[in-house]
Amino acid sequence: MTEHEDILRRDPRAEWIARNRLHPLHQAMTQVSAVVRGPSGLIRKNPHQVGFIGPNGMKRIDRLVGNGQATAGAKRRSVASQEVILPLHQVVEPNAYIMVVPDMAGGRLTAQDKDILGLAHELAKQRKAVNADENLAVVAVCFGESKETQFDEAGVDRLVHLSAAEYEGFAPEQRLQALLQLETRYQPKHWLFPDSVHGGTDLASRLAVKLDERPAAQAWQVSIDTTTCRAASGSQDIQRDTPRILMLLEECGQAIDETRHEVLPLALQVEFASEVRLEDKGLIAVDPNAVPLAEAEFILSAGNGIHNWQQFHDCAALLGATEGASRVAVDDGFMPRMRQVGASGTWVTARVYVAVGISGAIQHMQGIGQCDKIVAINTDAGCDMVKRADLAVIADSEEVLAQLCRLAEQHTGKTLQQNEASSEVSHVA
Repeated sequence: MTEHEDILRRDPRAEWIARNRLHPLHQAMTQVSAVVRGPSGLIRKNPHQVGFIGPNGMKRIDRLVGNGQATAGAKRRSVASQEVILPLHQVVEPNAYIMVVPDMAGGRLTAQDKDILGLAHELAKQRKAVNADENLAVVAVCFGESKETQFDEAGVDRLVHLSAAEYEGFAPEQRLQALLQLETRYQPKHWLFPDSVHGGTDLASRLAVKLDERPAAQAWQVSIDTTTCRAASGSQDIQRDTPRILMLLEECGQAIDETRHEVLPLALQVEFASEVRLEDKGLIAVDPNAVPLAEAEFILSAGNGIHNWQQFHDCAALLGATEGASRVAVDDGFMPRMRQVGASGTWVTARVYVAVGISGAIQHMQGIGQCDKIVAINTDAGCDMVKRADLAVIADSEEVLAQLCRLAEQHTGKTLQQNEASSEVSHVA
């Protein structure tokens, strides 16, 4: 054996396949080959292979090992992570409380709610460091129907769930009386509300008036001493002493992801001391297309994959969705320019965005970046919209929309003609 026989020989074809993600053998080649070289021969890291799945299901980057070792151990760690139980965070006999009143939009904790719960635990740690005698528990106060099943992973130590019919819908007076009785009984150190249009801002303002407190609005950086709030349409920051009542923006804190909590019930018997002056009569029927696209919460958007446009309009009317469109559909004249979604159209922040026959150009993906849930209906399982979607349906759009129309009619008990008649009456009124 010569001194050159054990030198590692490069395989230009294997390196080319490893760099070409569209090649049929790309995935198999990257799994076999631990080293990927660029055109110049230098070793390159594959960002798609670095990391492993942590106990909470999120991908973590392992910076202590090489790219190949991280890839080899990713499958082992992902299988083991399903068996990992997060450590339990317990609060035995709490003597102080931080009250969080989440929006619970749709009956579940929103991302903003989870950030606020994380901030509440951060405030509890800071107060504990200053006063060791305080044994703080984070309490979530929820009204109406709850579909949330992961209060323990969100950071809830104690739960007050008021599910009576009096708290359903728009019921600020009933909810305020419940909060005032919680204030009298438990004397919480802080009240945390989401600064949002879902009712958190209104309820926090009512409570501040009753308690004669000066709340902090648009707060995004909070400690036990100082609070930083947005001002002048977000162009300036104002610092002040941290009050008891805080109205918090999104990303004000880090959501809990490494511990689970007890979620023990906290009893409260509410006694209504006065008559209710506000009565919820329900939502007023409006034409969904009269809602500005940037403010719509439910959007049914059409792309190049739509061939039956009358069916698309009928489905949007039955679902009560605001119509949107991709740039291709607008350029072809099927939809007006005001309905275009994307970086070159309107940036949307819908709670549910249904993309029908949209492949997902980069400009369109930028425009829907702030949507909560994205549903893709497409025949191409490999398109960018399907990869981005929270739920994907790989089928012909015409068949899926026809089934959606039938389900909407069964759920509402109204046909398309009845919906059109009611919308015309509300428009005239």
